[in-house]
Amino acid sequence: MSGRAILPGSNASGQQTTLGVMGGGQLGRMFVQAAQRMGYFTAVLDPDPASPAGLVSHYHVQADYLDEQGLAQMMQRCAAITTEFENVPSGAMLTLGAHRPVTPAAAALRIAQDRIQEKAHFSACGVTCAPYAVVSNAQQLAAAADTLLPGILKTARLGYDGKGQIRVADRAALAAAWAQLQCVPCVLEQELALELECSVIVARGWDGAMVNFPVQRNLHRAGILARTEVLEGNLPATLAQQAIQAARSIAEGLEYVGVLCVEFFVVAGALLVNEMAPRPHNSGHYTLDACDQSQFDLQVRTLAGLPLVEPRQHSPAVMFNLLGDLWHAGRGPAPDWSALLALPGTHLHLYGKLSARPGRKMGHLTVTAATVQQLRATAAQAAALLGLPLP
Repeated sequence: MSGRAILPGSNASGQQTTLGVMGGGQLGRMFVQAAQRMGYFTAVLDPDPASPAGLVSHYHVQADYLDEQGLAQMMQRCAAITTEFENVPSGAMLTLGAHRPVTPAAAALRIAQDRIQEKAHFSACGVTCAPYAVVSNAQQLAAAADTLLPGILKTARLGYDGKGQIRVADRAALAAAWAQLQCVPCVLEQELALELECSVIVARGWDGAMVNFPVQRNLHRAGILARTEVLEGNLPATLAQQAIQAARSIAEGLEYVGVLCVEFFVVAGALLVNEMAPRPHNSGHYTLDACDQSQFDLQVRTLAGLPLVEPRQHSPAVMFNLLGDLWHAGRGPAPDWSALLALPGTHLHLYGKLSARPGRKMGHLTVTAATVQQLRATAAQAAALLGLPLP
């Protein structure tokens, strides 16, 4: 992309400038809303006629991600195109990138889509991973070190939110798990005693400029993010700085353009990288309410080549994921939003999904406050109303 930014409003021919996104889920929806607030038109490519992003976008190209006519429509309508999830085929981004600026680039997306390549990139950047072994064939399965057991066998591709992962206690369980996963390429990671989990979101522009949000402390249940806290003292300052530097190094090594989330484990006081997401991330949703710029604002800025300004968090925050389980917990058709919204500093975001299923991300609730003490008190009340446990 040249140094010339793609500005909002009408272009030289009088047409409204349009930004595109591949994928129509909630992340695409929030990108679309951020772009529209800045004055852009938006286009979404997604095969689902009721996709959350498609329902709010100016244009919805209802097509498969590799459909030639669909990709041609996106190129015709859009000045630049991004993606809202990492499993968009990298070939689609390669095709689009030959004609329009795209973020992230297909090469970065390919690495993020494969745990084996991803871990190799982390090591090349000098960032330490949890102990692991590649399991792509029977010989590598047999050669995996006993020190990695008990462990977690993860498919190299298409795994997220705990999918494609099986805990294994011994070699017999490992062999059975690999067979259950249909003997596809995997990584075997040593199961570790986690002290905590955290993540860092960075945004890097076409010119190499980079900014980041504060480190986010996360809690997962059944492999799905349950809660994120971003407040003073949520983890030691030295670890926080190490996480920020590691995330920046990973983005630089990829020559990445766009918004990138890097997730970490803390084990015995040491920081270990887990994985990266080449897009805005669930753990960054609090930025919509607690920061002067959200992760989606930065996604728009990086795509369009607009200036990047370091975001400022103005309020401590706790974010709760709202899964479809809440609609199936005997409370009636939905949680009591009225009671939740009666609490000070609560911000409800529902994603426009038409059916609730257990484990499906239906929305999130962010709590903000002037002080950490007030925040914790209100967050505890909100968790009680939702029936969600607090540690």
